[in-house]
Amino acid sequence: MINCDIAVIGAGPAGLAAAVAAYNAGVKDIIVIERDKEAGGILNQCIHNGFGLHRFGEELSGPEYAGRYIDMLKETDIKLKLKTMVLSIDNKVISAVSEENGFEQIKAKAIILAMGCRERNRGPISVPGDRGSGVFSAGCAQRYLNIEGYLVGKRVVILGSGDIGLIMARRMTLEGAKVLAVAEIMPFTNGLSRNVAQCLDDFGIPLYLSHTVTDVIGDGRIEGIVISQVDESMKPIKGTEKRFDCDTLLLSVGLVPENELTRGAGIEIDPRTNGAIVGEDMQTNEAGVFACGNVLHVHDLVDYVSAESERAGISAARFVLSGGAERGAQTAVLNGSNVSYTVPQHFSPEKIEKGIDIFFRVRKKIRLGEIRVESNGIKLAGFKREFLAPGEMQKITVPKVLLDRAEGDITVSAVEIEEAE
Repeated sequence: MINCDIAVIGAGPAGLAAAVAAYNAGVKDIIVIERDKEAGGILNQCIHNGFGLHRFGEELSGPEYAGRYIDMLKETDIKLKLKTMVLSIDNKVISAVSEENGFEQIKAKAIILAMGCRERNRGPISVPGDRGSGVFSAGCAQRYLNIEGYLVGKRVVILGSGDIGLIMARRMTLEGAKVLAVAEIMPFTNGLSRNVAQCLDDFGIPLYLSHTVTDVIGDGRIEGIVISQVDESMKPIKGTEKRFDCDTLLLSVGLVPENELTRGAGIEIDPRTNGAIVGEDMQTNEAGVFACGNVLHVHDLVDYVSAESERAGISAARFVLSGGAERGAQTAVLNGSNVSYTVPQHFSPEKIEKGIDIFFRVRKKIRLGEIRVESNGIKLAGFKREFLAPGEMQKITVPKVLLDRAEGDITVSAVEIEEAE
């Protein structure tokens, strides 16, 4: 049995930031466990720029951003266990296996969950048609191209307008492939607005909103894709079919937090985010177990992942140094109109020092809107926004002086500006 103060599961951007923050907060006996052969996580295959503007004040590629935190880690005594697969967590005992050490167990005073997320595949979205080769998730195609050096196809259709799919539309085009179309089942895009502009509009790639794939044609290798318009119930409308002759279909249809370990440990999951339910300190319902990054909820900016994960690392360090301080009474953070989820889901008012950061996503596009924070019908705060979209995660900071006015639970809503007035 290996003993340590803090064990971090995952050495992607969340795990690295959490580990370094915990170390700087005074806890030195830290182990980071990573199943891959190197640290950095998904950033290692994201060779495009756009990372780090908030965190470092400059534009970096994914590997450069990861490298900043890897360098920080190297300046500490934190132990990094690579090529090690975690099997289970039970009462803060981590069971893991690796080629080098075989089966081993690690007992920690605190655990930080930072396993990231995975792509949703063809099965859960029930794409019909033949099962010829040429169907890839967008992230898989990205790894083949950017890490392995393989172009997976020459004539491409992309289903879904998530950021990975949008970025791959540009990447495949730059490598000589022809991206024929991007189809999105929703009436709005699910990626950042800047990615729609830079990856589709700049290259003349057509975007079909309220469309989905209704047939995959081909024996052995796919030969064509049929997309159809959908109605308000997401059902295909007959007579709207469009066929594209292609050899590749990329799926960018959402990300799912990797929470099998979390569920196995008996930690409560929020069905809205598919991540753990946490407080303002990123602590789950299991005392001493914290969660951060994409395993908690899917982010669109790695800069936010780092900030959130640093909070988890600092909180884990405080937990260890205090011997496991008790949590106080909890105030819930509830969904109001047009808000699909909030993180954190609750907080302890007496633990708030300056204020609380609340992350959330809206259900629909809103132009000229207001984010409202209310308690028992009393408006505590209002934040004006020129534009809100489901594909862009929102963040507000509510100062403690306003939270102290709350009479019970608080509700976060997003309303049209006319309605707000």
